[in-house]
Amino acid sequence: MTETLSLRSLNRATLARQMLLAREAVPVAEAVERLGGLQAQEPKPPFLGLWSRVEGFGTEDLHAAVHDRSVVRATSLRGTLHLMSAADYRALRTTLQPMLDGALKVLGDRAAGLDRPAVLDAARRHLSGGPRTFNELRALLQEDFPEVNDRALGYAVRMWLPLAMVPTDDRWGFPRTASFTLADTWLDAPISDVPDDEALVLRYLAAFGPATATDAQTWSGVPTCGAALERLRPKLRTFQDERGRELFDLPDAPRPHEDVPAPARFLPEFDNLVLAHADRRRIISDANRPLLTTKNLRVRAVFLWDGFAAGLWELDRKRKTATLRLRPFEPLPRDAITALSAEGESLLRFAEPDATEHQIDVA
Repeated sequence: MTETLSLRSLNRATLARQMLLAREAVPVAEAVERLGGLQAQEPKPPFLGLWSRVEGFGTEDLHAAVHDRSVVRATSLRGTLHLMSAADYRALRTTLQPMLDGALKVLGDRAAGLDRPAVLDAARRHLSGGPRTFNELRALLQEDFPEVNDRALGYAVRMWLPLAMVPTDDRWGFPRTASFTLADTWLDAPISDVPDDEALVLRYLAAFGPATATDAQTWSGVPTCGAALERLRPKLRTFQDERGRELFDLPDAPRPHEDVPAPARFLPEFDNLVLAHADRRRIISDANRPLLTTKNLRVRAVFLWDGFAAGLWELDRKRKTATLRLRPFEPLPRDAITALSAEGESLLRFAEPDATEHQIDVA
């Protein structure tokens, strides 16, 4: 008989893999790999996400990892910018290519005239001399293809060509307008040209399992996740959730008891924990899920209490005062406010180290 895993069991299993039951002392590149990557649409959130998970983490640790190239910021999962370990990026980038190809559908009529081989050849030529911002690259491509929409040219290159974003000494590792370069040049190693959707779903289960095939596809954007899981079935364990859906998992992955305590934690904007499943009730209720995303598709920062998203938070800085504003979905018990306030003080000291006054504001 197939074992049924409760919602709380799924919550604790996912938190264990995401290093949110206890911070762990691991190198940054290993942490990024274990987490299945960190969404990095903006440069700051991954620093906060790692601080919540890695024991003794400092901003200099992620700076070092992106500069020594053990971690790369690049377009990958779901067609968005992520931090990935260099090893994962090289191994999995080709697996993601069909999904990235499909992303060009958003261009509609603007894609008229795009000649893939010619555009790729031109982009490689322009980048062979060194990194360029996309404003610079689009201008050069427009000279090559004057009849093609310049935004379409830039977007196509982002999706078609493996590129790495070049870090700087900016506070959060990258400037607002960053330069890109050829990924194989930056990593001084070739990108695997062999698709490996089995490796992709194994990485997913290690970071976010137990999960359904639909969950894996939601996280990656790759439609072949279900077929890969079927091929891997003999090597995996299967469960079902309370709704009877089949869940896949690695045999030896952690699945703590549902009553294991989960500490107060703060997750940054765009954190993959709230994005990595089709059914996200293991982290946030269906009733509160619509509150996660703004009209312009920003994914809000959440705080966890007893393992689940219990509200939103934002950080405000005025002169020398840093204020953490908590907006609970429902009234919080006193012990939750005490624990969140203590964790929040530590977050403020990390995120705003030069502030002389820290305040916690709970609505």
